[in-house]
Amino acid sequence: MNRQKLALAILLGIFAVALVVSYYRMPRQKTVARLTYTQGSRAEAKRPGTAQQPDDTRLHLDLLDREQPQFAGFRRNIFKPLFHEEVKFPGGQSPRPMTIPLPPPPPPLPPQPAPLPQVAQPTPLQQDMARFTFLGFLKKDALKIIFLAKDKDIFLVKKGDKLAGRYEVTSITDEALIIQVQGNGGEIVIPLTENRALSAPRS
Repeated sequence: MNRQKLALAILLGIFAVALVVSYYRMPRQKTVARLTYTQGSRAEAKRPGTAQQPDDTRLHLDLLDREQPQFAGFRRNIFKPLFHEEVKFPGGQSPRPMTIPLPPPPPPLPPQPAPLPQVAQPTPLQQDMARFTFLGFLKKDALKIIFLAKDKDIFLVKKGDKLAGRYEVTSITDEALIIQVQGNGGEIVIPLTENRALSAPRS
């Protein structure tokens, strides 16, 4: 406890000394008996360099009586290339014109790939007939019936029936199926191959 009291007393002493020093060093406002410029008075502006200096200006009339030298002209052609006369080559050879090499030609472009052949899009008739698969046929007296499969359905088609709602079967042979498009008038022959989709010609 004695050490703490001693340290506290030292700090208080330092604090008191600091207060006294700051009081005496504090700036104070000064006063004068008379102001240089009173309120409402006009101040005179001082211009620098207004002191009179001796005038040394003289008129030299003797220069007008002198004869002016005549112009002898230029002794050198200013339109010649620079340093043309100063440069000398051994043997009296004339300077060769400076040549700038041309840049190398650009490399050839790689060969372009050949355009792909355009695949002909199937006609609506070919798309409709490709949905049917020929399975076989059945003969009963003079009537011939063929079996066509579409997705999971099997159709029995004979003369006079319609395929896909717009193609009328006009004739059935052992090798071909002949149909007619409604409103067209022309007949289309479709070959029959077992277990193969119907392949209609491009009309």
